[in-house]
Amino acid sequence: MMAKSVKKDLFFKETLKLIHEKGFRATTMRDIAERMNFEVANIYNYIDSKDALLENYVIGITKEFQTYMDNIIDSTFSPKDKLRMVISKHIQFTFEKPYQLALMANEWRNLKEPALSEYVAKRSDYISKIASILEDGVEKGEFRPMNIEIATNSIVSSLRWSYNKYVDNSNTRINPIELEKQFMDFIFNGVKAS
Repeated sequence: MMAKSVKKDLFFKETLKLIHEKGFRATTMRDIAERMNFEVANIYNYIDSKDALLENYVIGITKEFQTYMDNIIDSTFSPKDKLRMVISKHIQFTFEKPYQLALMANEWRNLKEPALSEYVAKRSDYISKIASILEDGVEKGEFRPMNIEIATNSIVSSLRWSYNKYVDNSNTRINPIELEKQFMDFIFNGVKAS
């Protein structure tokens, strides 16, 4: 018999994969039960509802992002090093929690209030902190003068979709260090001072 925590981990992993494949709204409790070879009633041993699952994962990963971002912002590192840390941590999350990132990127709109407002506020705060790193870097001459909003949105958009490289290429071995370097090169070639 499979250990309870291993079975629970497998349940959540497979459920997140299924939601990624079908979409949150299209995935039913019956679909989850079939994927896991369960009776539908057994799903409620793991989750209260699909909405609760979505909220727990999206708000949970958002709080993790917020914690690491706050630590980076509060550090004494240069703006260039802070931006490197943001990129590095995001790529680490991509490889550690790809389906959670996919859920956050694709399904956050399905959150119910007050979780939806909480997510939107935390996301805005995260984006503002990236903008503040860029502004600080421009002021200190580490980054070239630029439109901060466009640069911030470009960086956030690039990072937000990094999970695709993992979840949509699951048969291909992807080296997280190489992916991180590619992101660093791409982003820093766009913001570096001449």
